[in-house]
Amino acid sequence: MRPDGLSSKNGLSQVSNGSSTRKANLKGQATAGATPESNSRETTKALASATYYGHSREEVTRILIQSLNELGYGESAAKLSEESGYQLESSGVATFRSAVLGGRWPEAERILVLSFPPRNTLQTRQKTESEEMLVLGQNANKAEMLFHLRQQKFLELLERRDLVAALAVLRQELTPLNYDVERLHALSSLLMSPPESLHDQPGWDGSVKASREQLLVHLSKSISPSVMIPQHRLAILLDQVKQAQINNCMYHNIAHPPSLYSDHSCDRSDFPLEIGASLTQHTDEVWHCGFSHDGTKLVTAGSDKMVLIYDTRDFSIIHKLHDHGSGVAFASWSPDDSKLITCSQDKKARVWNVETGRCILTMDHHSEPVTAAGWAPDGESFVTSSFDPNSPICHWSLRGSCLHVWKGGFRVQDCAISPDGRRLVAADTDSKLHVFDFRTYEEDYCLSLSSKPTSLAISRDSKSMLVNLKQGEIHLIDLETTAVIRRFKGHKQADWVIRSTFGGAGENFVVSGSDDSCVYIWHKENGYLVETLQGHEKGCVNSISWNPADPGMFASAGDDRAVRVWTRERDPLRDPLRYAGGLSMIGGASSNIFPRTSALRTTSPHVL
Repeated sequence: MRPDGLSSKNGLSQVSNGSSTRKANLKGQATAGATPESNSRETTKALASATYYGHSREEVTRILIQSLNELGYGESAAKLSEESGYQLESSGVATFRSAVLGGRWPEAERILVLSFPPRNTLQTRQKTESEEMLVLGQNANKAEMLFHLRQQKFLELLERRDLVAALAVLRQELTPLNYDVERLHALSSLLMSPPESLHDQPGWDGSVKASREQLLVHLSKSISPSVMIPQHRLAILLDQVKQAQINNCMYHNIAHPPSLYSDHSCDRSDFPLEIGASLTQHTDEVWHCGFSHDGTKLVTAGSDKMVLIYDTRDFSIIHKLHDHGSGVAFASWSPDDSKLITCSQDKKARVWNVETGRCILTMDHHSEPVTAAGWAPDGESFVTSSFDPNSPICHWSLRGSCLHVWKGGFRVQDCAISPDGRRLVAADTDSKLHVFDFRTYEEDYCLSLSSKPTSLAISRDSKSMLVNLKQGEIHLIDLETTAVIRRFKGHKQADWVIRSTFGGAGENFVVSGSDDSCVYIWHKENGYLVETLQGHEKGCVNSISWNPADPGMFASAGDDRAVRVWTRERDPLRDPLRYAGGLSMIGGASSNIFPRTSALRTTSPHVL
């Protein structure tokens, strides 16, 4: 921002920059005290620096001033402003910012109202008024901005338990705006609510300083960025640079972000593309595999009724769990990895103590096969899903009591609880996704799909979900908006249940099994197919699990009775016993192909 509030067209400073040497003008005429030689050099320098490598010099400088202030280098920021001749903000913006952060609401409102001139009139503003005015964005809404200012004032009065003054603000200031009536009713209900309910409000934790800063961020969205740069602008730009580098790196599989010092690229050899071990202890199709959260254990389950738990250091078997009377389709680790839920075609779900290998709880409530399970984030309760239309989803306590039954008359193929504990998502066999508020049990929405879902997975940030569809597509869906963010294609999907998932250090990949015995890996952000891995013999690859603690390892489970552990070429976990087909022979058992026999593995439950 120029000191006089105006932006120069070519980014050159038109005022003194505080140095003792005067700059030459662009017409080549020397200023006082300048020699022809120095004038020529200064002219060349000025022309060359009109922009910064094609970027606006003013924009770059002002963003740097903002960043220096945010980094705590206030003196350096002031020096840069003085030397460059650019100011971070106009006087009006600076006054408005100070008023909001200081809670001087009449002053903040006066500046805001002053910035909205009456329609269809031309008014001559006094100079002092013009200096205080804000330059507003095209879609700025006066009622909305005033509402948020007065809402902050109202909430602060409630925080201080000054109910009389809060009621006056509600009646005399907020209500006349006639804006967001639903929100107005919610604010009104707070007057009769206990004080602790106030802290359930979005963005309000009792900290006046933090809430005012958040208010300012919200209001700044309606103010032109030319006079009020969005908060942390340089950090946001750097994040975009890093994300662009990640998006352009086909094999980005590291937990830490790339350096800003150089262009980033991961080598293909650092990606888990080799079979480090083959686990062939199952005697029939393997339907599920899953690493524990700490990455120290791997569970596998399948048609042979067995559940095996491995130590991932050497993939020796820790426990063999035999209690189920039919095939086991799913297993889920508790948040602390101390317990394991298994879901079976025998219509039962069991909870196991991982340390002892003993079954500590059996749920036999469902009258149809149990298809999936999910733990609440606190590990104190869990849900099970089933083809049973009378109790498709049940919420259980660790004592075995049923806390709630969702009765919707639908059959559930898969379910998952978001890591933040807010939502429960259930995929039914009629091509629908049911999204529930896990705290109230109420349905938030029901989303119709283009095909039957075979599995779903929720991202670690609880913002998106991955849905595998029978039609041969995997959809990445925004949990808030329900929009399909991206589609992944290329794998083969028929009538069998294939569990796709997120993979990689930062969940940068989407990985899935396939009906053609292959593993498919896509880049999540750009949708490109990164690799197609041939690691199983004939039959379907049913399940994939990426090690949460080791981005260089994932596992795949298939109809060939085998679980393949994929590692990087340089990793020490390598099986020396290899033959031409590239498969390991662990335990001396060959992976002969058996015909698919389980009805649970089909997406059509009516054939059961």
